Amino acid sequence: FIAIITILLFLVVIALFIGVVIGILDYFSVKLAEKPIYVHFYPVKLDLPISKHQVIKNHFAFYNRLSLKQQHYFRHRVVKFMKHYQFIAKEDLVLTEDMKIILASTAVKLTFGMRKYLLDVFDKIIIYPTPYYSTVNDEWHKGEFNPRMRAIVFSWEDFMEGINVDNDNYNLGLHEFTHAIHFHSKRSDDISALLFSEKFNRIIAFISQPHVQKRLEDASYLRPYAYTNQFEFMAVLMEHFFETPNDLKRDFPELYEKVRKMINFQEKS
Repeated sequence: FIAIITILLFLVVIALFIGVVIGILDYFSVKLAEKPIYVHFYPVKLDLPISKHQVIKNHFAFYNRLSLKQQHYFRHRVVKFMKHYQFIAKEDLVLTEDMKIILASTAVKLTFGMRKYLLDVFDKIIIYPTPYYSTVNDEWHKGEFNPRMRAIVFSWEDFMEGINVDNDNYNLGLHEFTHAIHFHSKRSDDISALLFSEKFNRIIAFISQPHVQKRLEDASYLRPYAYTNQFEFMAVLMEHFFETPNDLKRDFPELYEKVRKMINFQEKS
């Protein structure tokens, strides 16, 4: 019994030591390379049934540009996401496995460059068939992130419009999941949250410069809703980053690069 306790204590010490080392390496990696020391490490990789791989391929060009190893990482995260969160269908909506995969893949796409992708600021995803009436503010909604309810809510009709039309800078899924990531970054000290928060502050400082403000206004680049507050600005900007990246990179290269580093997005040639 004493031997077992000794071994367990030794393993705990080793784990703590490894944690400290990774923390130190992360610190220098963020300072020097502006990214975590590692993102993907899965001793046991989960996977979707082969018949479900095509669901992701059909809806996410991002996934198709990944290497085979990265695609497995992506599917592993999709499975973990689906196991981690509760999916709730409303108003007689029939919630299928394919729908869950598409919802999960949207979040995984957004967080693929982050080590921590299962966020604790929400624990459920609620799906209505069409826009729904909210008694909170007596308005019809297409989607929302509600931290008090620990929920992300979508109109499936509008969510899928954002998936099917992928170059109009309107993507409800990206928008609401960005709100959750942003909210998480203000309340967590994991390395990806710290990186997001730091780079977000740099983005706000950058766009607050009068000449940058004027360029954005003159170009009418972001829809007016983006200027409601900082949360909406970030969510709309992320829609642009994923839907029309070449336009953002061409017209506002500094802004593109800051967003890329904020989510540790690795460009594919």
